Amino acid sequence: MSSDPCSFSSFTRCVTRHLNVSFHVDFVRHVIRGTVALTVEALEDRFSALTLDTRDLKVVSVNANGQAAQFNMGAKHSFKGTPLEVTLPFDLSRGQHFILEVTYETSPGASALQWLTPEQTAGKKHPYLFSQCQAHHCRSMIPCQDSPSVKHTYYAQVSVPKDLVAVMSAVRDGQEVDPQDPSRIIYRFRQTVPMPSYLIAIVVGDLESREIGPRSRVWSEKEYVDKAAFEFSETETMLKTAEDLAGPYVWGPYDILVLPPSFPYGGMENPCLTFATPTLLAGDKSLSNVIAHEISHSWTGNLVTNKTWEHFWLNEGHTVYLERMIGRCMEGEQFRQFEAIGGWKMLQDSVNTFGANSPLTNLVPSLDEVNPDDAFSSVPYEKGFALLYHLEELMGGPEVFMGFVKSYIQMFAYSSVTTEEWKNYLFTYFKDKVDILKKVDWNAWMFTPGMPPVKPVYDTTMAEACIALSQKWLKANETELGKFSKSDLKSLSSPQVIEFLSLLLQEDPLPLTHVKKMQEVYDLNSYMNSEIRFRWLRLCVRSKWEEAVPLALKMATDQGRMKFTRPLFREVFNFDKFKDEAVRTFLAHRPAMHPVTAGLVAKDLKVDVPLSTSL
Repeated sequence: MSSDPCSFSSFTRCVTRHLNVSFHVDFVRHVIRGTVALTVEALEDRFSALTLDTRDLKVVSVNANGQAAQFNMGAKHSFKGTPLEVTLPFDLSRGQHFILEVTYETSPGASALQWLTPEQTAGKKHPYLFSQCQAHHCRSMIPCQDSPSVKHTYYAQVSVPKDLVAVMSAVRDGQEVDPQDPSRIIYRFRQTVPMPSYLIAIVVGDLESREIGPRSRVWSEKEYVDKAAFEFSETETMLKTAEDLAGPYVWGPYDILVLPPSFPYGGMENPCLTFATPTLLAGDKSLSNVIAHEISHSWTGNLVTNKTWEHFWLNEGHTVYLERMIGRCMEGEQFRQFEAIGGWKMLQDSVNTFGANSPLTNLVPSLDEVNPDDAFSSVPYEKGFALLYHLEELMGGPEVFMGFVKSYIQMFAYSSVTTEEWKNYLFTYFKDKVDILKKVDWNAWMFTPGMPPVKPVYDTTMAEACIALSQKWLKANETELGKFSKSDLKSLSSPQVIEFLSLLLQEDPLPLTHVKKMQEVYDLNSYMNSEIRFRWLRLCVRSKWEEAVPLALKMATDQGRMKFTRPLFREVFNFDKFKDEAVRTFLAHRPAMHPVTAGLVAKDLKVDVPLSTSL
């Protein structure tokens, strides 16, 4: 069987080289009717059977090189879906290719897809569809070898109603009226760089675009498009900086698509077309580090990919490292240090949420019978970054260690890697410093739960004002609350206000009098920057300010970014008086939520009744 605990597909015996997909997007039934032709290479002699991953797919027919092939749907697994077992009408030798064509239909409840009604969009006139395949959801959209260890190119044609636009994680390759139905248009896409299935992405909606650079456009509904063009205007500078650090950008265009508010992540690094949450549109470019992060994935993640989700830190730790190196080039080393301080707090938060003994806080967790969505947290990002920063200090500083990261990218480009392969290459690259590397407690870093064994010492210059102000609030008694004034925050940048609130969230809840005074002098309720608002509302709910509860629940449901939605629901749920209110609000909004977000919030709030989706 395969060595990917999250996939049924037989990728040790055969490997997909190319996908050719044809989609007919049906907004009435909330399904995609699809045909996929997989170009598959046999990896052994007398090869005559294979298994693909599927989830909630209705498979109509399977052909191999044009001949009907027998197929069988195996037993359904809770999160892995259903194996599609195919017997070929012929044998192949190692190295031979064949084309396997599967005709099928997705389910209205497909976990990769969210179908939005016109009311759920900004424009309110047209429906909208978007996909989110990472980690293991592509199989609910396309029958495939749904493992990050398999990389292939793809070509797609997508038929949609003519007043809508389709875009994908590929280079656009023209459009034409659908010859079968003049009320529809077929959009075509070509992806010539081999990539894993989780990076296949599609959006269909009433989209517009604006040019923001020589190889970049921003796409969104027209209500967001100008705001997004302003917010992400530094994209080309970030791309050039990343190329200087990591080598040439190989994907052609780098476009950004701003999704409707229910998109569950901050960003998703779909090739040629980064997906971004509208919660990044702060109006002051202060949250564009998420774009630096997604740009960095063009090298670490998309070009060099984790072989299984157990090695997810290879994607995310290196990407955070590269993102902060871009920040260092653009804003200076003190800015990178400041960002690292914030990251350490996010790691502490995740460890507190999971529990310091949870195996999911290991840098390299075992995911045997674990749903990768349940394992998702800032651990692979920030514990991964902390390890790389620790190694940077041991090996001779940022320039020296960035040399390794660049060499690692060149060495493993277009392939998938494990932690063991990464570590072996680290020892090879720094062969003259092996004695230092051997002193690293690798077992504590990789396979031990909780916080890392070494806490890096970061430069606190940019954090000092935040630390001083937070300490002032923590130490103030009732009589000293008069000494705070509006000017306290005016001298802080948006990232510093975020840090100030993060520091307070690490301590015991403030007295209610303090948060009420904070609102009176700083008017934090009026801040629309999502990262500031999120932390402020958590602080208020923790201090049992009842008036903040409806504001927290409103933010948890007005958008669906899991980074915000899950903790906000948890905070209200933990406020005993409003526990039932949290559950009621969730159940009322659940039908409009993204399926992954809804499933995880249900677990957080201990609501176990699954939302049934009729086929």
